[in-house]
Amino acid sequence: MDPKEIARLQAYLRKTFGTPSLEVRARPKKKDSAEVFVDGEFIAVLFREEEEGEVSYQFQMAILDVDLEGV
Repeated sequence: MDPKEIARLQAYLRKTFGTPSLEVRARPKKKDSAEVFVDGEFIAVLFREEEEGEVSYQFQMAILDVDLEGV
């Protein structure tokens, strides 16, 4: 993903989740995905997919049992 695409995705995710501290960062050595952070903490990977000229994005977030403790 190029910087312009990452900026657009970041703006969309900030608006959608109402979280101005959300950041989308390029992944080292990967061109088809980016990492998503909130308050500096890694939360997800964002994958870019292109099929038959159509572009879509997958937001993949793992939630561990440990993350749910105290909730």
